[in-house]
Amino acid sequence: MTTETSTAEAKKRTGPFWWIWQIVTWALLLFFVGILLATIVIPKIAGAQPYTILTSSMTPKYPPGTLIVVRKVDASSLVIGDVVTYQIRSGEPDVISHRVVGFTFDQQGNRLLTTQGDAVPVPDERPVQAAQVRGKLWYSVPYLGYVNNWLTGSTRLVVVYVIAGILFLYAIAQFVGSARERRSARVRS
Repeated sequence: MTTETSTAEAKKRTGPFWWIWQIVTWALLLFFVGILLATIVIPKIAGAQPYTILTSSMTPKYPPGTLIVVRKVDASSLVIGDVVTYQIRSGEPDVISHRVVGFTFDQQGNRLLTTQGDAVPVPDERPVQAAQVRGKLWYSVPYLGYVNNWLTGSTRLVVVYVIAGILFLYAIAQFVGSARERRSARVRS
């Protein structure tokens, strides 16, 4: 190999298109890893639960499509202003996420939450019992809720395996490229 050929190869590996390609691939990789972290990994590790805001009752701060992640809390620790996710009816899977705007007590002296959507002019009709509270808002990510809705059940598993496979293939390609560069460097010297 001549010096001109090796110089041309070096420019090809460090030229503007190479840098653009590196930046784009790393940005995409970080974007997808961030989505996986926010929707699956962090909630799983922290014992939290991701939900998607489906209605406009919490606009403008939490518009439809916002991913919210809630952590379990003791209902007695909640204060006015906290955003909570609670079961509409005890024991049923349907939930609502609204802000705590007050407290009342039932006939047995149990503390009940009064909730209200940020975009709704009046509090919710029914007070919320402590047993209905699924958790308090931990963090939210706009528009990621649409991804979370799409990544359910078997789709989530397939996407995780596909992304893991792509990362594995990318790692192999990097190792093979590195080995080729070392081998060509040895041949040149």
